[in-house]
Amino acid sequence: MKIIYTDDVLAYEQKGHPESPERLKKAYDYLKENHEIIGCSPASYDDIARVHDTSHVDNVRQGTFFDPDTPAHENIYRYARLSAGAAIEAQKRSGFSLARPPGHHAGRDFLGGFCYFNNLAIAVKRSNLKTLIVDFDGHHGNGTEDIFARDENVFYLSLHRIGIFPGTGEKRGPRVYNHGFTSVPGDKHYLEVFDEALATIDLSFEQIAVSAGFDAHADDPLASLGLTEKAYRKIGERLSAFDVPLFSVMEGGYVAENLGPLISAYIEGLRR
Repeated sequence: MKIIYTDDVLAYEQKGHPESPERLKKAYDYLKENHEIIGCSPASYDDIARVHDTSHVDNVRQGTFFDPDTPAHENIYRYARLSAGAAIEAQKRSGFSLARPPGHHAGRDFLGGFCYFNNLAIAVKRSNLKTLIVDFDGHHGNGTEDIFARDENVFYLSLHRIGIFPGTGEKRGPRVYNHGFTSVPGDKHYLEVFDEALATIDLSFEQIAVSAGFDAHADDPLASLGLTEKAYRKIGERLSAFDVPLFSVMEGGYVAENLGPLISAYIEGLRR
C-alpha cells in the first residue's frame, strides 16, 4: 500500500504532549521498508472551506484561537493544510495518510482534541463520492459527525469509548451509527459489535474512508479498548471484503513503539 508521508509533519511539537512527532517518525521507520512512500502538497484554502466555515479556517490561519490541548503552534496553519493534503493524496491513491495533526475532532466551526482541520472530511468532500466512513479510533469522531450527520452521500460509523473525551457518541441517526463501549471489550466482543454495525449499513457507496486511530490498543493510555494487533488485522479484512476503493487517514495512537506494527497489521488485513 502507498503511504503518504513527508518529514515536514514532524516539524512542530509541544513538550510532554501525547500527539508527538516521535510516534509518527517511528511508524514511518517501521513501514518504509515494505511500502511505497508518496509525498504530498498542502490542501488549498478552497478545499478546506468546502468542509469548514471560513471564519474557522481564518482563525487557524491567523492563530486567533485558544485550546489547551490544541495549541496555536507557530506555522500550524501550514502543518494542518499539509495533513489535509496528505489525506487528499491518500484518497486519490487508495493509500494510507501517515500525517499529523489528526482531524476527526475538528467540526465545521470548531477545533479540539489535537485536531485543527478534519483531514478525512476534506478528502471525502473533494472526491464528491458516496462514502462509508469507518472510524475505529478509541475516541468518538465528534467533528466528523458534526460535518456529515445530514449529508445524504455519507454514512458515518464509529466504535469508541464513552465517558472520556469528547463526551459525545451515544446517539445514532439516519446516517450515523455510534457504538460507545462503557467497559473494555477486548478483541472478541469488539469484532462482534463491528460485524453487527457493518451489517446495518443500507447504503450503496462508492468508497470507504477510514479514520484509522490506534489508541484502542490494549497498551494505549488514552482510550484503550483492549485490542491487539490481531483485531486490527481483522478490521482490515472485514473492510476489504466490500471490494470498493478505500483510503485511510491517521488519527490517534500514542504509544510510539506500537504504532508501526499496528498500522502494518491493519494494512495486511486490507490485502486479503
